[in-house]
Amino acid sequence: MEPVIEVSGLTAHAGTARLLDGVGLTAAPGTVTALVGPSGSGKTTVALALLGEATPGVRLSGTVRVAGVPVVGADGPTGAGRDVRGRVVCYMPQHPAHALNPARRIGSVLTELARLHRPGARGRAAAARYAAEALHTAGLPDDPAVRRRFPHQFSGGQRQRVALAQVLVCGPRVLVLDEPSTGLDTVARLRLAGHLTRLAADGYALLLLSHDHELVRAVAGRTVVLERGRVAAAGPTTDVLPPLPEAAPSPAAPPAHVSTAVAGAVLEARDLTAWLRPGGRGEVLREVSVRVPEGGCTAVVGPSGSGKTVLARCLAGLHERHRGHLTFRDSPLPVLRHRTARQIRGVQYVWQEVRNSFDERRTVLEQVARTAVRLRGLTAAEAQRRARQVWERLGLTPEHAMRHAASLSGGELQRAALARALLAEPDVLVCDEITTALDAVSTGLVTAEIGRLRERSDTAVLWIGHDLTLVERLADDLVVLDAGRVVESGGSRAVLAAPRSETTRLLLRSRHLGTAGTAPVEPAPSGVQRKEHPHP
Repeated sequence: MEPVIEVSGLTAHAGTARLLDGVGLTAAPGTVTALVGPSGSGKTTVALALLGEATPGVRLSGTVRVAGVPVVGADGPTGAGRDVRGRVVCYMPQHPAHALNPARRIGSVLTELARLHRPGARGRAAAARYAAEALHTAGLPDDPAVRRRFPHQFSGGQRQRVALAQVLVCGPRVLVLDEPSTGLDTVARLRLAGHLTRLAADGYALLLLSHDHELVRAVAGRTVVLERGRVAAAGPTTDVLPPLPEAAPSPAAPPAHVSTAVAGAVLEARDLTAWLRPGGRGEVLREVSVRVPEGGCTAVVGPSGSGKTVLARCLAGLHERHRGHLTFRDSPLPVLRHRTARQIRGVQYVWQEVRNSFDERRTVLEQVARTAVRLRGLTAAEAQRRARQVWERLGLTPEHAMRHAASLSGGELQRAALARALLAEPDVLVCDEITTALDAVSTGLVTAEIGRLRERSDTAVLWIGHDLTLVERLADDLVVLDAGRVVESGGSRAVLAAPRSETTRLLLRSRHLGTAGTAPVEPAPSGVQRKEHPHP
């Protein structure tokens, strides 16, 4: 079958830096091709080139053809990208905030996209059917309450699925998915693997950009590895990414500590209830109690949408619609605008979607160092020196230090956000899915830095994550949330070894996806039309 994606000799420059160097790949309808590599290796630059686009300041050359249409030529983008975007190829970015309109309900956006891009969806009923199919395939329920929500009323993992639904509802032939498993719990990740397998069976050509090698092994027939902008390896996934040995340890992961349940709490939430809408409507947390012991690590896990990020935002003072008791070192902890400088420095929050937290007008390192100036009173020169030390331990180079946020990858920005929080020398670090955009080596550097911080300064950590293997290695204590309630808690090893709740058992059963070609395939929703294929 003729390839629908053809990339040859793709090169990208930003100033004097070469981001891509002669990259080539192809993908045919009905297949999943994976593009993997370390953070900053050029994966997103390749993805944007398929749309005939590049980030500001990046110059493209080479040949890129999508469904026979040349979108990049020797002199850069041809302008034909506007003819294939939406109709032929759709791109789902790594950060859902870039794809979702914060001022519009998702239902109206989905039906509008269907009407714009689907020839048979001019009427309201047809557009609604396509929207229902897209929501189902993305793993979200199609009901009026979900369709009336705004993007901020979803969890990070749910926003990822809303962004996927927006791509699917357009009915393209080619799907370019940038880290689609970011923020997903183990159950949702397993379902995503099944959805991607079914999409390929339906005739889509999928280009999957991912650090999640287990997902890649489960769904991709072919894999291309990028390293420093070059193709380092390409071929069948089973050859390029052979299965890992059973129970292979995460690189540089510090050993788990014993439970610290008897230690004094540096940060605590008691009977915390939180809601999204005024008047106490839309509860997302219900009488949740979590404690982070002095020098300990407490992990919070649970399905996407269970309330983990809202809990983190309450502790960080960013979510005001709540009641209950929040304490820092046994003193009441108010919302952020009423916190003292000591409280702000003492509780530092690193959230999952960090790009919008950086000012595009200043270099990222300048913003990282500013934390030490503002919260610790260091001089600008000393703050820069210490920022560079942390920066380099997290695997970022001096060249990265001079860049702005738009020119860094998602994984590089996640590490920069962690460095920014570490410069405050906090008493407790709240980490919300901070390794989702990282490759295995970078994850090892991050966990090693957190282990180093705990050993040297007795800093406590609240770790929110879906990687149960990493949770087991990092956390002393574990809290499992489901539907806004604590369903299980205790020492992490004890809970994971002998779970009492069905939620924990389900998360554990779904933690591994299997090998290529074995992802579960779910049936199409009844009463919903399949996608019409304009190609044979």
